[in-house]
Amino acid sequence: MNLKPLCKLATILAVALGLSGCWDNKEMDEYGYVQGVAIDATQDGKFALETLFYNPTNAQSTGGAAKPSEKRGLTIKTNGESVFEAVRQIPMKLGRKAKWDHMRVILLGDGLLKTHDAGEILDFFSRDHEPRGTVLPMVAQSDAGRFLEIKPFIEETIGQQYKRMETEGAHYSAKTSGIPLFDLAIHLKSPVGVAIIPFLHQDEADQKTILSGLAILKKGKLAGILDSKETATFMMLDNRYRIGILTIPCQGAGSPQIGTAESLEVLSFSNKMKVSFDEDGRVIVGMRIKIRGTAGELQCSKLDSPQETKRFEEQVSGMVEEQLQHTVSILQQYESDALGIGNKIASRHPKKWRQIQSSWDKRFAECRFRFEVETEIVGTGMDIGTPFSQEED
Repeated sequence: MNLKPLCKLATILAVALGLSGCWDNKEMDEYGYVQGVAIDATQDGKFALETLFYNPTNAQSTGGAAKPSEKRGLTIKTNGESVFEAVRQIPMKLGRKAKWDHMRVILLGDGLLKTHDAGEILDFFSRDHEPRGTVLPMVAQSDAGRFLEIKPFIEETIGQQYKRMETEGAHYSAKTSGIPLFDLAIHLKSPVGVAIIPFLHQDEADQKTILSGLAILKKGKLAGILDSKETATFMMLDNRYRIGILTIPCQGAGSPQIGTAESLEVLSFSNKMKVSFDEDGRVIVGMRIKIRGTAGELQCSKLDSPQETKRFEEQVSGMVEEQLQHTVSILQQYESDALGIGNKIASRHPKKWRQIQSSWDKRFAECRFRFEVETEIVGTGMDIGTPFSQEED
């Protein structure tokens, strides 16, 4: 009798039985799936946690008719002397254990970061095995918890909306920039100990929530804020600017108004940085910047000749250089090396870095920056290089 087929069948059945079933005994309805968390400080010095959960409500009623739009997120407020203690109080109010695998954002109140180190606040999320290293930390204006109670526009939860606001806003406008939790830990533990994360706040014009600008964390605490315009030039300084819009005021015009400002759509950007020392030991930072773009709007310039195009390119380069100098002066005012220049010195000149490390904040504030900006206009869009409001010559 041939036993080989029976042996093969027995082996297959044994393997199949070993693979069947769940690896643990937890059911889906035992968990609450976190979409975002906001952390503030209570008046008595404890951590105040507001946790946003996804609400998996059915989109249809029992009779098959569509339900009206329902809120897909619900928040639970807890507090504790540590973040972990506040987390473990969630089941007492929700009836489920918090599940952190799908968390989108972590909001940190700016008041909390003025007195507490971000590393101390985020230690639980970096140490626990569930939160992903790709979750996006953000600094929220004043009370962070209130930003989780806002109704989302398109996304199902406000946590997902904030994540999309960061990724799309950074990509298309360069007026914010995200840094995942894992990278934030690396920046805060770098030789200079400075990191930047998005700033969530209310727009002064319409009081709507907007994600623009950057918060500067120095040694884990909030050192200052860059507004949206300064953020765009910071991205240039840090060589992370890719595409965006540059607004160029007409010559002789004051603040940009309707009909007195033009725009350039940046298609590509590059920045080559070189760090050196002068005879007195002062740090010299040189940057060669190249911008390629196409005319987005023309109001007072004509790009119908090589001479006019050259003049416009020089005007853009001069404006960009002024904005770069302005943003550098703000970083130096905060004595915050958010560009990581000290990190470059530490890796390339370790002996020199050991000599200047203790006084680096002051040395950074005295660094000399030299810019060489080159702009190239590669097109005028679908129209010719004459403003739409003007007649051709």
